[in-house]
Order: sequence, then structure tokens, then C-alpha cells
Amino acid sequence: MLKTILQKVQRVNKPHIHIPFERIDEYLNLANKYKINMEVFFKGAVLDNIDGNQVSTLRKRLTYNPTISIHAPFMDLSPAAIDSKIRAVTIQRFQQTLEIAHILEANIIVFHSGYEKWKYALDANLWLQKSLETWIPLNEKAKDMGLKIAIENIFEDEPSNLKMLMDAINSVNFGICFDTGHFNIFSQTPLSLWIEHLKPNIIELHIHDNDKSFDQHKPIGEGSFNFKELFDNLDLQNLVITLENHSPEDVFKSLDALSRS
Repeated sequence: MLKTILQKVQRVNKPHIHIPFERIDEYLNLANKYKINMEVFFKGAVLDNIDGNQVSTLRKRLTYNPTISIHAPFMDLSPAAIDSKIRAVTIQRFQQTLEIAHILEANIIVFHSGYEKWKYALDANLWLQKSLETWIPLNEKAKDMGLKIAIENIFEDEPSNLKMLMDAINSVNFGICFDTGHFNIFSQTPLSLWIEHLKPNIIELHIHDNDKSFDQHKPIGEGSFNFKELFDNLDLQNLVITLENHSPEDVFKSLDALSRS
């Protein structure tokens, strides 16, 4: 059954599977057998305990040539921090991630937006000003490395701050990773409005589902997100599609649902 699912999904721009670096061994045999693409997530604690040789060894352990994307660390980090020391630590972590992505020959890195409207006292312009201090030089470095940056929606209840950031950076190298699960929990505005504002900038999708109670990372169709509306309004062939389920079993369920979309 798995082989049939994976063959079907080839026609939907064979998706990436989200895998934390520390769980690579759980997926390695499966990855090599079915030649899956992957998004590798690096936590801050992992960055403290690995070096370039360990990262390059991962690529050597793969018996095929996958497309790889990277998910940067995000816990405690704040790319638009008002406190310059906090922002400096955040930039340091992000630069570490860029170096790892370069070693793995990745093509895109996902970063969290860091926007919380209450933390910035509803002042999106303040968030934008500090964000630009982080993203403009980081994007230039990424571009020189052949890497794209995708900013993921997290706590946003509407898309205007992300649209502001995209317009301000104005780079084909810098786009949006639209996360279906986060939208489903936090958004107060219709999906159609998000698509209207962000469609030209969306370069990656994070695909998972929930029942709006919390970030459950369920397979496609086991929650309440309207995947049909999303897929009907985007050209999936031109996007990186990443399945963010937390077990191989749930990944298989999403692959099956995706192949039938």
C-alpha cells in the first residue's frame, strides 16, 4: 500500500517529510527505500551538540539525492526583538542554521515570524522595523548561498503583518511558508483573505490538520481545515509541500489524502 501511495503522490510535486534531526535514524531506512524528500528540523539544543562533520554525514547516509529543506529553531527566539541582545542571539542561531543548510545542500529554510500582536501592543510597524534588521542581511547571506527563506505564520490572526514584511523585503528569495494547522487555530479571518494577500509570496506549505483546540498535527482530513479551498487556489507544482505529521503512520495517511486531492 505504501508503495502505491508514494507512486501516486509523485504527480503532486513529491512532498517533503518533516523530520527532527535527532529522529533521523527512525526514518532513514524508509527514506532510502522510497527516496523521500525531507525537511530537517534543528532545535537549539541540537545545534549546541553537532558539528559540520555530523551534518555532512547525514547526506552521505542517504543512498539517493533528495530535495532537502530546513526548519530553523524557534523556541525562545525573537527575530523582531526590541532587546538587541535577544535579537543578536536569535541571529546567531539563524546563521548557524544557514551554515547547516549549506552543508546539506538544502534549497529553502523555514523560520517562524515571531509576531504576536499583544507582545508588540498591536503595533505591527514596530515589529516590522525590528524584523527588517534581522531579515535583510540574513536574506542577502542566504541568497549568496543559493538558499531561499520562507517565513511561517504562527500566532497571526490575519495576514497583514506578513504582507507588510514581504512588501518591505521585496525579494524573490524571500517568501511565505503557509502553515495550515496554525491558520486553523489562530486565524480570525477567512482563508480566502490569506490567499488573496499572500498567494504571490507563498513558496512552501506546511500541511497538517487539527480540530482547532490545539496544534495536534493530525493527518489531512482528520481535523477541520479546508484543504480543498487551499489546493484549488494554489499551483502546487510550484511549491514545496511539507507534511508536518509527527509519526510515520500519520505521514502515510496524509500522503494518501494528498494523492487523492
